[in-house]
Amino acid sequence: MKAAPFGYFAATSVQAAVDELAAADADARVMAGGQTLGPMLNLRLAMPSLLIDLSRISELKTIQKVSGRRVIGACVTHAMLEDHDDGSSLARCLAGVASTIAFRSVRNRGTIGGSIAHADPAADWLTAMTMLNASVRLSGPGGRRTLPLSDFVLGTFTTALKRGEILESIEVAELRPDARWGIYKVSQKIGEFPKAIGAVLYDGPISRAVLGALDRPPVMLNDIADRARREGTPSIATLSDAIALIVPELDDIDRHIYAATLERAFKRALT
Repeated sequence: MKAAPFGYFAATSVQAAVDELAAADADARVMAGGQTLGPMLNLRLAMPSLLIDLSRISELKTIQKVSGRRVIGACVTHAMLEDHDDGSSLARCLAGVASTIAFRSVRNRGTIGGSIAHADPAADWLTAMTMLNASVRLSGPGGRRTLPLSDFVLGTFTTALKRGEILESIEVAELRPDARWGIYKVSQKIGEFPKAIGAVLYDGPISRAVLGALDRPPVMLNDIADRARREGTPSIATLSDAIALIVPELDDIDRHIYAATLERAFKRALT
C-alpha cells in the first residue's frame, strides 16, 4: 500500500512551519525524521492533507549548553546524540540511551523531538527524559511556551500540543560529574519496541526511578529509589508490590516482568 495524496511543504524556519501549520487544515501533520510517520502514511493509518517537513530547519538540529541546561533541538537525531561526546555525564547518559534504539539506519533518521511528540509509551526517550525531569519548548501562533514533560504527555499518543504548535526543543538539566544511572529494557528482539523499561537516576540529592513502556505515560517510584540509596537494590518482590499499587491493572506475569526490569536498572545505577 502507498500513501494517499497529500500536499508537501519544506519549512526552512520554525516560524514558517508554525505559520503554515496554523493556516492548514486540522489534519495537517508535521514530520521530522519520518521513522514513525512514514510507515503510518504508507499503511494509510495517517492521511493528512498537508505534510510539513521540519528536517531542513537548521536551528532544530543543534545541541547547546545554556545556563546549566542542555537544549536539544527537536530534529536532533538519535545518531547525533549517540555520537555526541563532550565528556559530561549527561552526554554519556544520552548516548547510552540513543545507542540502543532500533538500528543505526533508524537512528540516522529518527529524531528525539519526533519520538517525544508521538508520545508512544514504549519509546525509549519518553522514559529516559522522564528520569531526567526534562521539559519541552513549544512554538505556535501564540508564541513560545515551556512545559514539564510530565505535563506535555497527557496519555498514550496524546500530548498538550495545541492547534498550530510544534515541539521546538527538549531541555534537560546537566548532571553532576558523579551522577549514576541505570536504564534497562526488555525486548523480544533487537529493533522492536520494548515490553518494559526501567530507569534509575542518582544525581546528588536527587533520586528517581521510572517505569516505562506501560499503557500510559511513564510512572515514578521515587520513594523506592530513596530507600535503595540507603539499603541497596530492592528485591523483585518489593518492586512488584510497589508497582501493584501504582499500576494495578497489570497481571502477575507482566508485573513480574516490569519488576525484574526495574531491578536490573537499579543494579546498573548502584554498582
